[in-house]
Amino acid sequence: MIDRLKTYAPKLAAIVSVGTLLAILAPYETGRLGVPWIWVYWTGLIGLGWVAGDLCGWVLDRYAPDWPRIPRGLVTTIVVTLPVTVAVALIQFWLSGPFPLYVLPMMFFFVWVISAAVVAVSMIAEARQGEREPDAARALPALTEKLPHRLRRATLLALAAEDHYLRVHTDAGDALILMRLSDAIAAVEALDGARTHRSWWVARNAVERVSRGDGRAVLTLSNGLEAPVSRTYAPALREAGWY
Repeated sequence: MIDRLKTYAPKLAAIVSVGTLLAILAPYETGRLGVPWIWVYWTGLIGLGWVAGDLCGWVLDRYAPDWPRIPRGLVTTIVVTLPVTVAVALIQFWLSGPFPLYVLPMMFFFVWVISAAVVAVSMIAEARQGEREPDAARALPALTEKLPHRLRRATLLALAAEDHYLRVHTDAGDALILMRLSDAIAAVEALDGARTHRSWWVARNAVERVSRGDGRAVLTLSNGLEAPVSRTYAPALREAGWY
């Protein structure tokens, strides 16, 4: 539960920050709403847009994972704008009563401008975060390009083989991809980690606690996941100072 809250905390902080900024700027004559309703108005709309954007990202990750960033961003702005425009129209109707239908395209455009700005800032921040990561501390594209877009810049925690598939665990969630564990381990060779079991590879920085049961060690990771340590790999891990 705590780990999930940590995952959503940056998004919630961003929603509140952007909503507060727009409440202060009061664009499109929203200052007439007054305090605190102008803050509720903008923060609520930004929150709705963020949910729509996350859903859009999930769909694109699932059905179009290889889309370039710019087309992906444009589609996201449209998907975000649609429900937010509906919400704005309903609020306008509730506050002022019926309005001419020809106002809707203009309303859509005004919402799209803000949606585009928020999506653009998010994309720039994501790109800069990637640039700050040293190349030696990143997995090779052979692995990362198979991941959903939302996980490609996340911190890798562990790899776990599941039959012919591979479960990739990150601090932003996990994904099941078609890849052999041996190939994935080759792709993360530059990272500080080790194989702990015939079916597991674990990033060293992800380990928060080591426990023992039935004569075998178990590694508890930062996301609460428990990774087994087999007798085959235990000596090398002890020698390396893992526990």
